[in-house]
Amino acid sequence: MGMSKRSPYGVTFRRKKLLKLVIAVVAVAALVGAVFSVRTLQSKVNRERSETVGYWQAGDYAEAFRASGVQLQSAPMDYFFLRIYGDSAFQLAISQINTSEMVRYIDESIFALRKAAQTPEGIKDGRVYYVLGKAYYFKGAEYADACVEYLEKAKALGWDANDSAEYLGLSYARLEDYRASVAAFAEALNTAGEHPPETLLLAIARSYVELGENAIAESYLVRCLETSRDVDTAVEARLMLGALMRGRDDYDGAEKQYLAILAEAGEKAAARHELGELYFAQGDIARARAEWRKANRIDPAFAPSIARINERLP
Repeated sequence: MGMSKRSPYGVTFRRKKLLKLVIAVVAVAALVGAVFSVRTLQSKVNRERSETVGYWQAGDYAEAFRASGVQLQSAPMDYFFLRIYGDSAFQLAISQINTSEMVRYIDESIFALRKAAQTPEGIKDGRVYYVLGKAYYFKGAEYADACVEYLEKAKALGWDANDSAEYLGLSYARLEDYRASVAAFAEALNTAGEHPPETLLLAIARSYVELGENAIAESYLVRCLETSRDVDTAVEARLMLGALMRGRDDYDGAEKQYLAILAEAGEKAAARHELGELYFAQGDIARARAEWRKANRIDPAFAPSIARINERLP
């Protein structure tokens, strides 16, 4: 019996079927590979985020800064890593002793957080604007307007940290908007409770002095001195209080403040100089000159006393 001939159409059909099967297998394999790759990548990203957050939560800002910086090289607009990078840079900045290093980290913080504020997540996140505002405060007095802008924006978005009002008060004072300054400080006092920081009380007094409301300023200075544990803060408060007392002709009260500085903080050029000014206001030129010379011996570069010593007085 002879062999039957295969139809060329059947062979073609089987080849096409086999080809489709191969294509299907390849497609499935590619899909599985893609899914596996995505999951692997996602797992890697999650691990890197978790590690970075771990550094941050542990207070290891140097590692958080480094790790987030590495990730930003491949994903420069990733909100998560931009915020960690910016926040870590800020924390590193305020811990620096060297001014140039502080400025470098502050600039890194501002650069990252401004980028974060442009992302869909960051544009509505008050935390970004809060840290950005504080970063501008530490960048310098000439950036006080930026500090106010970003801290106010943070508040508008519902992010109002415990120290926001104090930084706003200080920045408004830098802008010489003392009404806004005392309003912000009043809010800071409410937040501070029964034991506000002495530096806050001193800052409030300074703003009231600028407004010419000396009686209110004096009350804050007295309160500052009652709670002060820092020698430098107490010295500044007593100098301000002495000046206010001298301004209303309370010479005995002013003298007590300057002598208290010398007793509590040792020889200070500013205190000796102000004693000289006090004696000069009372017409005792010889005693005034003696105090200015003492101030000059304490600090030969103290300009006010140098000017007085070289001045021709009756």
